[in-house]
Amino acid sequence: MKKIFIINAGQNFGHSGGKFNNTIAKETLSFFEEQENVEVRETVIAEGYDPKKEVENFAWADVVIYHTPIWWFQLPHGFKKYIDEVFTAGHQKGIYRSDGRSADNPKINYGTGGMLHGRTYMLTTSWNAPETAFTLPGEFFDEHSVDEGALFGFHRMNAFTGMQPLKSFHFHDVEKNADVARDMAIYRKHLEEVFALESKEKAVA
Repeated sequence: MKKIFIINAGQNFGHSGGKFNNTIAKETLSFFEEQENVEVRETVIAEGYDPKKEVENFAWADVVIYHTPIWWFQLPHGFKKYIDEVFTAGHQKGIYRSDGRSADNPKINYGTGGMLHGRTYMLTTSWNAPETAFTLPGEFFDEHSVDEGALFGFHRMNAFTGMQPLKSFHFHDVEKNADVARDMAIYRKHLEEVFALESKEKAVA
């Protein structure tokens, strides 16, 4: 039984109503409901949460799937608060033991104290910025990808817990050029490819 924990970080603030991330989360739920031997839990951050229960969800899951918009090149404030509260509550209770170092040699092994080894995570983000802002010379992000640039710290945070990344999916130009049917079809193909690949790799191992 594969255990999937979906975190929907869509929020209603300013001109954002969180609807696009709700649509992505529903597509993810629909995908896994069609699979055999899968159990799914979901947290919608905007609806409230219990940090201790969220720690249990992380410890329970084989795969964590994050759905978040990007506001001003960072995580929304509600999602950042969630991470701060939940990961702090998970200290020595399922998410991480320590930063991994010892007093004998504190210069090495930082970031090796996670408790979620053997788990994976997948990130989706939604941006007003077009994909070309990340890929074309001279454009805004200087040819740095989302994962290696703006969201580098987010990925290192997950590495700190011991989790390994699955291939991310980033929705671009969602304010001026969104096509929900098209975007969900492309995202569904991404899910099919990522989780078929993961299953194949585990079977070989």
